[in-house]
Amino acid sequence: MARKRKIAIGAAIALVVVAGSLFLLRKPISALMFDWFVAGSIEDQLAQTYQPVRQIGGEQEATEALPVLTEPFSMLLVGSDQRDNETARSDTLIYAVMRPLESKVLLISIPRDTYTEIIGKDKKDKINHAFAFGGIKMTMDTVENLMDEKLQYYATINFQGLIDSVDALGGIKLPIEEDIVNKDPNHEQFTIKGGKPIYSGQEALYYVRYREDSDFRRTKRQQIFLQALADQAIQLNQIEKIPQLLDIMGTNFKTDMRPQTITGLASQILRTGKPEVTSFTIAGDGEYVDGVYYEVPRESEIKEARDLIDEWMKSDASDSDINNRDSADGATDTAGSLIH
Repeated sequence: MARKRKIAIGAAIALVVVAGSLFLLRKPISALMFDWFVAGSIEDQLAQTYQPVRQIGGEQEATEALPVLTEPFSMLLVGSDQRDNETARSDTLIYAVMRPLESKVLLISIPRDTYTEIIGKDKKDKINHAFAFGGIKMTMDTVENLMDEKLQYYATINFQGLIDSVDALGGIKLPIEEDIVNKDPNHEQFTIKGGKPIYSGQEALYYVRYREDSDFRRTKRQQIFLQALADQAIQLNQIEKIPQLLDIMGTNFKTDMRPQTITGLASQILRTGKPEVTSFTIAGDGEYVDGVYYEVPRESEIKEARDLIDEWMKSDASDSDINNRDSADGATDTAGSLIH
């Protein structure tokens, strides 16, 4: 009996040690699983999403395997509201800066009604119209002109892809404390119940599209959604779902980042842990121009956004440099309390 008891205790200790080791090594283990079993199939599926629109540093012409990105890089994130054969407009515009080695992401949200020069049309208009006028290239050119900052990559997804992706992940958590009701007769009408533990893809879409408070708050909800989506997708038990997600997104998702680069970044994120997200929204003042409502961005806000981008794009910027700028400029990395 004593011998059996010793064996049982020994087995229990071994189990605790193994479990503890797996917990401590969960990041490299999940990355290894990704590299061995998922990355190859993902690259094949990503081939259909790869759609370069302009030459950026010769990257699109390269045929050899690409190294993992380690330097900070910029990307335009676009959410399109295209339905069926309608002309698409960009409903969400985010200038993102990613620092792969630190697993940090800066999201600069640009409200859809922002009044600015549309590059290639020689006129001022709402910035989201650039996508309808000239697709992703005109949108990138227009955002670069507004921000006076270059963009290295882009990624677009339309709303059906968003709905299906969230559902494939089993829904996401959103900080909705009270019911959200879209009741204007000129808008799509819906109600999102507050206090639910998990929200579906359709509810998540309603959350980011709700428009009966302000464009500024709407962009904040988009930032919260992106953080919630990242939180859900980064879980260890979601790795095997990545090929399914890519199948779901299909033609709903386009980017000019090559498949090898995307899988390299994904593997690196799994090793470094969940990305820390810092968010900032460019505020403006509502004005009517020839009877049309626009958000005219404040110069101080544009300068603030440019300063953030400049700091984040410095390869030698330290955590304290970035954190000090975040603190000084009012940016935040707490998705649940995005108050500008």
